[in-house]
Amino acid sequence: MNAKGKVIKYGNNVDTDVIIPARYLNTTDEKELASHCMEDLDKTFPSRVAAGCTIMVAGQNFGCGSSREHAPLSIKAAGISCVIAEDFARIFFRNAINIGLPIVESPEAAASIEDGDNVEVYFDEGIIKNVTKGKEFKIAPFPPFLQAIISAGGLLAAAEKGRLMP
Repeated sequence: MNAKGKVIKYGNNVDTDVIIPARYLNTTDEKELASHCMEDLDKTFPSRVAAGCTIMVAGQNFGCGSSREHAPLSIKAAGISCVIAEDFARIFFRNAINIGLPIVESPEAAASIEDGDNVEVYFDEGIIKNVTKGKEFKIAPFPPFLQAIISAGGLLAAAEKGRLMP
């Protein structure tokens, strides 16, 4: 399992209200959520995402704020294949995994990677490659149970498919 793509980069303390504004929380339609993802922070976001070929990178405390699952869901539905940040708000981290959005904490990678860089993430090997700059960063590899959750599309889907059993 891996992800690769062009980077869209944001700064520190990107909260869930910026990821998906509260005025859109009356829907669970993924396409609708995706169409409003990041709109209060970056009006160009939808036009810069190539589904499955875009990686989001951010600084510290990504996903802070409320505990809504809508935030990681809107990012995933928009077509982001992975989020790399210095660190994540813990509830956002758990919600992202639960809905099958791969996220990686790497302060070094987040600081070095720039908007527009081409990046590859190898989850099972624990490597982030910045192809543009020729740099490589080590991360903790995703354990098999986490890979099963993400590849199934989320925790509930993995449980329904029996992928959480050894």
